[in-house]
Amino acid sequence: MGRRDPGAGGGTAASACAEDTLAVVADAGVTDHVLVGHSMGGKVAQLVAATRPAGLRGIVLVGSGPARPAAQITPAYQEALSHAYDSAESVAWARDHILTAAELPAGVGARIVTDSLSGTDAARAEWPLRGIAQDITGQTRMVGVPALVVAGEHDGVEPVDVLRENLLPYLTQADFTVVRHSGHLIPLEAPDDLAAAIAAFAPAA
Repeated sequence: MGRRDPGAGGGTAASACAEDTLAVVADAGVTDHVLVGHSMGGKVAQLVAATRPAGLRGIVLVGSGPARPAAQITPAYQEALSHAYDSAESVAWARDHILTAAELPAGVGARIVTDSLSGTDAARAEWPLRGIAQDITGQTRMVGVPALVVAGEHDGVEPVDVLRENLLPYLTQADFTVVRHSGHLIPLEAPDDLAAAIAAFAPAA
């Protein structure tokens, strides 16, 4: 969603991304699926699941934005976060000091910088200035399928305790697992562990 032109239809808010996800799934004719969302995508997955679409068997929320914003999400925090993607240098600093706790595969670190800077200004501002502070507890309570919440042991963005306190209580059917040694970028830091967790969850969802 980061590369889209907000003026060309659609938007970058979590609710718009949820609508897009529903449309893509419907257009693809998928009738039996588990939806996986990471970080902001986890919040999007909660909004999608809240609509109880046909064929959805479960959701996997990986280092997800919680249903209820954490206490640390203050206007000052949001303003500082909004500048994390101002330059290649700021992205690299955030990657190395905030987003990760484990060594990344060769070439992935540089790709993170490139991808982070490729989005539109509107997309880069949407999450830190608005989406991260959005309370979706009402919608998350509407999720009617099993959920797997995956946390990184050393995640400094969505810490284990935040997910336990600000996400799990609003899901009626949730399992919780912690990926050891990982930070926030679990799909990149621990892809095999994440794949195994999803594979174990999906048949039961």
